[in-house]
Amino acid sequence: MEKEFIPYQQALELKELGFDEPCIKYYWTDGMFAKGYENPFNYNKRDNVISSPTFSQAFRWFREVYGLHSNTISTNMWTTFSFYIDDIPNKNPIATHLDFNTYEEAELACLIKLIEIVKNSK
Repeated sequence: MEKEFIPYQQALELKELGFDEPCIKYYWTDGMFAKGYENPFNYNKRDNVISSPTFSQAFRWFREVYGLHSNTISTNMWTTFSFYIDDIPNKNPIATHLDFNTYEEAELACLIKLIEIVKNSK
């Protein structure tokens, strides 16, 4: 089940960008993954823990807060994977990366790129 949640480094960067939504899992600040409560909680309100959203939560947050829509797809008959990022408010494609070996590699690379885009816009 842990693979549904974003890695520690990206969770930390989302906290720094202002991610403040309830999650069911969290990381201790030393990077240890911890089970949360049955009821989602915003762990980012605490100093010693970091909320760990699912990939779906993170991508939704980028859409809702920054207007960045992302898509991870298969290319070349399911042998490679790619991601695309569009700036919805400005109707601009802003990132395309091709040829990852797995969907999960493309998904993580997409998340890293979204973080980079938002950091560079501040």
